[in-house]
Amino acid sequence: MKKTLILLIIILTSNLAEAQFIKEKSIHAQIGYGLSAPYNSVDEVVDTGFFAQGELVMKVTSWVELKPYAGFILTNSNGKDLNDNPTDEKAETKAFLLGGKVRLRAPIPWVAPYVEVGMGTSIGKFETFTTYDTYDKSGLIYHIPFSFGLELGKNHNVDLGFAYFFQPSVQQYAGAFAVGITFPLNN
Repeated sequence: MKKTLILLIIILTSNLAEAQFIKEKSIHAQIGYGLSAPYNSVDEVVDTGFFAQGELVMKVTSWVELKPYAGFILTNSNGKDLNDNPTDEKAETKAFLLGGKVRLRAPIPWVAPYVEVGMGTSIGKFETFTTYDTYDKSGLIYHIPFSFGLELGKNHNVDLGFAYFFQPSVQQYAGAFAVGITFPLNN
C-alpha cells in the first residue's frame, strides 16, 4: 500500500507538470501555526507548533487547480488541555508531508473562497496518548489532506486558510492556520 501510494504520487506529479490542459503554473508557499489533536480524548487536547508547505500549482480552469505538495509539521505537547488543566493526553506530530490535492474555488474577484481535498503520506514520528488510544509510530503513514480558506487580492496571490491532515492510522489529525503567497512561473 505504501509503495503503491508513493509510486502513484510520483507518476501523477511528473506527468501532469507538462500536460496540455494546464493553463498556468505557479509556486505556492505557506507558513503557519501548527496544531495536532487526537480523534478521541477525554480532555480537550490540542498540541501546537510550526507548519510550512510548498506546492506546485497547476491551473486547469479559473476554478480548478491541481497541487502536488511537500511540507513539514512539528507539534509538541505542553502538558495542558485547552482549559489550562494538566493532562497526560497528547497528540504530537513531527513529520514531512508529501502528496497531491485538488483545489476548487469560486472565481470571485478579490476574495475567492476555496476547498481542497487529496491524498498523501506523512513520514516521521507520531504519538497519540489518550484514555482510548495509544500510538507511538515512526515511519510512513497515509493522510487525507483537507483545506479551506480565502484567496485574497486582485490576482488571488495571498491565501489565508486552515489546512488539516487526517491520519487515521494513528488516530489524530494535524493541521495549521496558515498564510500563503503564490508566485507565478514564467513559461
